[in-house]
Amino acid sequence: MEVGLAESSDAEICRYAIEKERVIVSKDQDFFYLAGQLDSKIRLLWVRLGNCRTTVLLAAFDQFWPMIETSLQAGDRVVELR
Repeated sequence: MEVGLAESSDAEICRYAIEKERVIVSKDQDFFYLAGQLDSKIRLLWVRLGNCRTTVLLAAFDQFWPMIETSLQAGDRVVELR
């Protein structure tokens, strides 16, 4: 879901996600490091599929969505999609 943060800093994106109780979906390793901090409240779906077509990315979301959703609901702050 695009929310107009394309030009925002990582910190601004994290603040928004925490405030709105959203999950960050990103390939950016910086978010992985931010989510790994002890006091972090960031929830991250870390996409590690490499360069791929949109159809491949969406197929991976479809295939693994039940696991992703279960992990986030169980309290996992970082879910890795490979």
